[in-house]
Amino acid sequence: MDTDPFGDDTPVYVISVAAQLSGLHPQTLRTYDRMGLVSPGRTAGRGRRYSMRDIVMLREIQRLSQEEGINLAGIKHILELQRENIRLAEELVKTRAALEDLANELESTRAVAARLAQQRRRGDSGDSAGTDLVPIRRTSVVVWHERGRRD
Repeated sequence: MDTDPFGDDTPVYVISVAAQLSGLHPQTLRTYDRMGLVSPGRTAGRGRRYSMRDIVMLREIQRLSQEEGINLAGIKHILELQRENIRLAEELVKTRAALEDLANELESTRAVAARLAQQRRRGDSGDSAGTDLVPIRRTSVVVWHERGRRD
């Protein structure tokens, strides 16, 4: 875990410094804030405080606008899609970890079932009252489809 108190997300730069670092006019930063392109931190008195991540984002917005010719609405949409991609990637990592846990649990369950089946075949179960064997139940799975729909 990053313990640096002045890391990328620490809001430390006042608007005049952020404007200078990003190469933009302070009014442009205010406009970008109102549009939701960049969301700087706020002081108790509601003054804007920009982080280094915000400065990098401001530079990227300027690049997309000036070099790529993308309007601000398009840039906002691009940034929203990038945030959504990050969120989905994080969700995918969690899902993969959960699937790995389930696969491990399934493998463990299969191993126990195999040992139990082997004991039954050998006739080791003897008097089942003194064992921890669990009777095996057979189950079925039914998949339902909407009428007229084949997926």
